[in-house]
Amino acid sequence: MLWLVIKYAVTAGIVVLISEVAKRSDRLGGLIAALPLVTVMVLVWMKAEGLSQQKIANHAWFTFWYVVPTLPMFLLFPMIYQRFGFWMTLAGCCLITVIIFLLWAGVLRRFGIELM
Repeated sequence: MLWLVIKYAVTAGIVVLISEVAKRSDRLGGLIAALPLVTVMVLVWMKAEGLSQQKIANHAWFTFWYVVPTLPMFLLFPMIYQRFGFWMTLAGCCLITVIIFLLWAGVLRRFGIELM
């Protein structure tokens, strides 16, 4: 139980840290948010919990392929935010990301990479 509390506290702390830094500096907040901190933490948690090398390696492999279709959201969001407001922009970007992901998964399937 203590391990779970530590995991939650560290993970939440990272998210709070990023949001606090972003309040003070757009650039530094963006840089820290762009770092794969969550993935690194997950890999560490997986290793600490004794998961197999294959399971940890698979997680890193699939994370790469899942990140690619999320990238357009970060380009589109600032372009449409002022026109549609925060919530509509966020919802639209999430929907666009899902559509891009489905298309991406279809393309990768042709190369033998199964995301779904």
